[in-house]
Amino acid sequence: MPKNLIEEQRAKVEGELRKLEAMSSGLTRGARTVRDSAFARFPIIFVLLSTFGFVATLYGLEKLIDTVPLLAERPFLVFALGLATLVFTGSLYKKLN
Repeated sequence: MPKNLIEEQRAKVEGELRKLEAMSSGLTRGARTVRDSAFARFPIIFVLLSTFGFVATLYGLEKLIDTVPLLAERPFLVFALGLATLVFTGSLYKKLN
């Protein structure tokens, strides 16, 4: 008898999990539709916000580099570190791909 009860409970739990999965996929589809339609309706705003975010990040990095005396006094060192970082990430990308 207890084995039947356990099987019934398991079936109920699995049924509830299936319902939750169906609900989450519906919510995901709805969110994707809203996101896509918002970008389609306001492309200029999204482009401007993305550009601002990119420029603000670069400006922040520039100010951060300026606070390090070694880097602020040696722009060639910053350039060399930047190139080395690009070479390193490029070779890492090739190896992982």
